[in-house]
Amino acid sequence: MHEPIQNQFDITELDLPDILGTIHEEVRARFGEGKVANYIDALAHVPLDQFGMALVTREGHVFEVGDSREAFSIQSISKVHTLTMALDAVGDALWERVDREPSGDPFNSLIQLEYEKGIPRNPFINAGALVVADVILSNYDKPEEALLKFMRARSGSEDVGGDEVVAKSERESGYRNIATANFIRSYGNIKNDVDAVLDLYFLQCSLRMNCVELARSVSYLAGKGRCNVSGEQVVSWQLATRINSLMMTAGTYDAAGDFAFYVGLPAKSGVGGGIVAVVPHVMSLCVWYPGLDDQGNSILGRFALHRFAQMTGLSVF
Repeated sequence: MHEPIQNQFDITELDLPDILGTIHEEVRARFGEGKVANYIDALAHVPLDQFGMALVTREGHVFEVGDSREAFSIQSISKVHTLTMALDAVGDALWERVDREPSGDPFNSLIQLEYEKGIPRNPFINAGALVVADVILSNYDKPEEALLKFMRARSGSEDVGGDEVVAKSERESGYRNIATANFIRSYGNIKNDVDAVLDLYFLQCSLRMNCVELARSVSYLAGKGRCNVSGEQVVSWQLATRINSLMMTAGTYDAAGDFAFYVGLPAKSGVGGGIVAVVPHVMSLCVWYPGLDDQGNSILGRFALHRFAQMTGLSVF
């Protein structure tokens, strides 16, 4: 299959430092909005006066503003990376166990699983991510080490690691995830020990990274599958396109349609307040503000990406 011809957007025409500075000022004026993820005790006391934003161009140039070097809990942003690892291991066979449709329900809903006989609607809701974790357990000799190696290679930082306090907090409050994993196991769609699946899932969600590291970590999705940190071809350009499409349709849970309308970029959020986004063939971005909206997405992170798309004209539409 031939690689498609892409029109190149000349970002040198944009004053990116000025654009980021303006967004920073607008966000600071709204500090305090939203609510932190208080159902995870370790995230319940993060102050609502922090905001970071970073972007990485295809050439590897970094532009950043605010608390862009402050590490935070990446939570469900990690599902992009574990999905990539699972697809690398088993390819399209993954779609026999996880669907590719928007859920329309909250990220931790159990309702659809019974109707659909243990097949999660997509890999970005919790049920789907648990199946993805199971696939990684079955196909990597040392799955936790493999995950950390992947994240460090994509981000260019050897400091990436799990936060045991967050992981412990998630284990102690993760009754719905425990129930979900056992429910999927009852349909035969989780093959490994449920506790092992949950341990890997809690590790990926507890990883601490900053905006620059996260923007770098998804650069392969802006670069036709090639990581601009390591130079490695992580996935094919076709697979990068497919992952981006899933981020667009399911990356912000039951707010994906509104996010596409409001921002117009493939994105993946986490309840730690981070959102990564991709401008295909141009750049990758990450924003962080810990206050969440009712769907679990960073309320001012969403606003910042909206303003960025408005001010630059960068959108997939």
